[in-house]
Amino acid sequence: MAASAMASTQLRSNFTSTSITKALVAPKGLSGSPLKVFRRNPNFTIKAIQSDKPTYQVVQPINGDPFIGSLETPVTSSPLIAWYLSNLPAYRTAVNPLLRGVEVGLAHGLLLVGPFVKAGPLRNTEYAGAAGSLAAAGLVTILSMCLTIYGVSSFKEGDASTAPSLTLTGRKKVPDQLQTADGWAKFTGGFFFGGISGVTWAYFLLYVLALPYYVK
Repeated sequence: MAASAMASTQLRSNFTSTSITKALVAPKGLSGSPLKVFRRNPNFTIKAIQSDKPTYQVVQPINGDPFIGSLETPVTSSPLIAWYLSNLPAYRTAVNPLLRGVEVGLAHGLLLVGPFVKAGPLRNTEYAGAAGSLAAAGLVTILSMCLTIYGVSSFKEGDASTAPSLTLTGRKKVPDQLQTADGWAKFTGGFFFGGISGVTWAYFLLYVLALPYYVK
């Protein structure tokens, strides 16, 4: 009796699960035929709407040529920046490299004295001015040696200038003589002379003439 009851219960559960599974898998309509499932095509196209207002390109290739490898920006292409860069000693190709080195050395030597005087180990003593000036002269000497090493390793004696002889517009120009072994040697010598002269001039103004200045 118990065996027959268990068999009937198992049969009912199997029948019910089978019917539900079939109903879920293949649903039928009123006529008994399987229902057709309509699926939408997932492929669709997105079209961007072009604005009628023209946009202004802030950054663009220089001279409109992307193969040059340089970009024009409001900073690099402004007349003020172009005027400032063209007046730096490194870009004044018509000036002798020796004079360009003297100018760069004078600026460095004159400005290096202050940090060494105010931040040097003898800043709180009466020898702060002399010690700071000697330290600035030592740094100028080290920088001159570095410039000499760079020139020896980068340029060969007698070779032509490595600077370009054409502008971006195609106009020919004389190559910069700074990019030669002889020109770089003149620049290095001028830097050393100008740097030592700048340090000496700063010490003379601050501690010989005793001019009022915040560095003292």
